[in-house]
Amino acid sequence: MGVSAGVVTRLANVGELEFDICGARKVFRQEAVDAYLRRNNLVRAPEDQALRGGLKYDICALSFFSGAGGLDLGMERAGIPATLYCENNRECRMTLHQNRPDVALLGDITQIDADSVRRMACISPNSEIDVIFGGPPCQAFSTAGARRAFEDPRGNVFLKYLDLAAELNPRYLIIENVRGLLSTSFPTRPGGKPVRGGAMRYILNRLNEMDYGVSFNLYNAANFGSAQIRERVVIIAKRDGTKCDWLIPTHADSKEKVAENWRLPYWMTFRDVVHDIEDLPQTYTNFPQKRLRYFNMLKEGQCWNKLPLDVQEEAMGKAFRLGGGKTGFYRRIAWDRPSPTLVTSPTMPATDLCHPDALRPLSVEEYKRVQGFPDDWWIAGGVHDQYRQIGNAVPVSLGEAIGRAILDDMNGRSHDKRWRDFPYSRYSRTSDLTWDLA
Repeated sequence: MGVSAGVVTRLANVGELEFDICGARKVFRQEAVDAYLRRNNLVRAPEDQALRGGLKYDICALSFFSGAGGLDLGMERAGIPATLYCENNRECRMTLHQNRPDVALLGDITQIDADSVRRMACISPNSEIDVIFGGPPCQAFSTAGARRAFEDPRGNVFLKYLDLAAELNPRYLIIENVRGLLSTSFPTRPGGKPVRGGAMRYILNRLNEMDYGVSFNLYNAANFGSAQIRERVVIIAKRDGTKCDWLIPTHADSKEKVAENWRLPYWMTFRDVVHDIEDLPQTYTNFPQKRLRYFNMLKEGQCWNKLPLDVQEEAMGKAFRLGGGKTGFYRRIAWDRPSPTLVTSPTMPATDLCHPDALRPLSVEEYKRVQGFPDDWWIAGGVHDQYRQIGNAVPVSLGEAIGRAILDDMNGRSHDKRWRDFPYSRYSRTSDLTWDLA
């Protein structure tokens, strides 16, 4: 089951897990455990395993912080499938193993070393590792959190990732993270005062010590075919000391003629990716009953500030008098624009993701479409677990764009320099060419 004895006891006590009594002990039959797993959309918790079946690819790639597999699927579609996943979360491990049962699987990154990675991925000591990719937990750098950077335990696994990469010495190292990484304060030297951007500077200094050439930018996933406004920093480090080109966009915003000017298709919209599943059964949680009254007053693309003036403070409560735009409150998404960034729960008051028409949040099925997961990509756990895994994932199309950039660089294909002027995000000074000027 992948849980502690204490959790098993609690499940038994509340009637979730059937048992028999044998003397003073509870006895759990295998069929009762299997029934519990089926009811909760779970499978047997996979143990760490080595690569199976002699699986071999032309490019040797390893995935860390694999989550539900969004970045992995994108890289795979580009032509860089992973031979090893490293993931510690129980439901994510079930998801990965169920969908790719032959790929090597490891758990807690803090408990592994380069030798164990090579052994489990069936990579001989003298064999080249081409690509390592992953998105270390972003909460330590998120603008929505305390931003404690590497003082946060989740930030520490970021440093473990860099240490492990230094041991494995791949040709390419990819780091995906939130926009807040660019501005999170952290001391740039031992005993020094935290400085704005210090966390990013620490990472860049570490990569420089490893003699890697580094390029990075802040990318909006909508520019790469995702039906979602989701901005993420992508760092590509090269062992030979040169820089990899930025990702090439495949789509652009229709506003201010961006798409026309760059001769690209318009951004994918929510309607584009879900229109053919809207009449099918949907899986979702419910908004609290008292909030439905306010959602019922709003049209697609609107939020709390479009409620009648005499209702706004009643609906918002204490949040009404807080600063900021607060556009996540009572937010109905628009049919014909990309979705806002998917979050780990679409029913949180400050980050509502309500369906354009229906009185419900976006469904699990819609979440998968927005993130680019195939419909048959099984996600473990209950509805909340599924939302969390999908919401935390890298959009598949962004992962594919990263993979294409790596392959282009491997094959000596240099990108048109005009893309340096493309509006990759709504922010300025977010790339390796401009960030130091911020």
